[in-house]
Amino acid sequence: MMSFLFTLISFVVAISILVAIHEYGHYIVAKKLGVKILRFSIGFGKPLWLKRFGKDQTEFVIAALPLGGFVKMLDKRETEVDESEQHREFTSQPVWKRIAIVAAGPIFNFIFAIAAYWLMFIVGVSGIKPIIGEVDANGLAQQAGLVSGYEIIAINNKQTPIWDVAVKNIIPAIVDRSQAVFELKDKNGNKIKRTLDFSQTTGEIKVEYLFEQLGFKPWRPLIEPLVGTVIEKSPAENAGFKVDDKIIAVNQVKVKDWVEVVELVSSKPAEILQVKILRDGVEKTLQVIPEKIERNGEIVGRVGLGHKTGASYPEDMRVTHGYNVFESLPRAFSRTWDFSVLTLKMMGKIFTGEISVKNLSGPVSIARYAGYSASAGVARFLDF
Repeated sequence: MMSFLFTLISFVVAISILVAIHEYGHYIVAKKLGVKILRFSIGFGKPLWLKRFGKDQTEFVIAALPLGGFVKMLDKRETEVDESEQHREFTSQPVWKRIAIVAAGPIFNFIFAIAAYWLMFIVGVSGIKPIIGEVDANGLAQQAGLVSGYEIIAINNKQTPIWDVAVKNIIPAIVDRSQAVFELKDKNGNKIKRTLDFSQTTGEIKVEYLFEQLGFKPWRPLIEPLVGTVIEKSPAENAGFKVDDKIIAVNQVKVKDWVEVVELVSSKPAEILQVKILRDGVEKTLQVIPEKIERNGEIVGRVGLGHKTGASYPEDMRVTHGYNVFESLPRAFSRTWDFSVLTLKMMGKIFTGEISVKNLSGPVSIARYAGYSASAGVARFLDF
């Protein structure tokens, strides 16, 4: 419950900041150009807070639904305009003024993004080194010669100190169906290059399934399949699972990692599973039927078990990615520009059907990532 509330609050804060910056761009430019502002609103719907300021008594509002905002200007298309205020009416302004007012919102967001990235790079972002884990047989990564244990140093000449950056550097090549040149470091410290060619890939591009398309998984420490929690009245509790049970097999498939358990259970919604466990040194087999739930638009199975925490990344895999004040500014501009271009490309490919509309982050995706970002610290939240 607390996690949900934290995610929700982080989401509202993130959206409100973006909306406020965007609408302030419209507001300040319109005001400087002599247009009368009637209302500046963060959110839609019933006002939760309203205050009037200035000689025009402009209404500043925080509304109930924090999913957008607007600046209401004097407009003869919406209300009757007194002759004495005709010169302050929006549609009566020269074309260049109207263009400036409309463009100010996106421009302010662009400037804010540069400032946020600049601050983020100065503060530094903590993350995990991009080490390649399991490589799929006959996948794109294996065909290119990627090997488990290799560290990704750069992609298309752009440094990749942590996984977040590596992912952001690979997506443009997938979207463009072009080549991605990986600069890698093997376990002996030797540097090599391998090329993943996306030009021959066919079908719909699904960026949400990034690693499935690449043909490898990020390296991570094994999570011992020990039961840490059993949800009350869940299929797992009904089946007799207890805390500290060690899961050793599901439907006769041996498991050594909690993620393997999750994958096996998720793939069998409403099907009978024979789960072999080790309890107090004695092997037992429990029968459980995963309940059906929807996750990311798909029906999967869930039994109501949580793992016992303990697995963590080695300290030498944890790094802080950042730059000094002067290096950060051009990198911030470059990051903002790259993502602006990528967003436009993705929108174009969504219209042509090459990319699933699921790749556009809706409110739910934004909420999840905003919560995760905030919990990871200020710098991560700025990268939201």
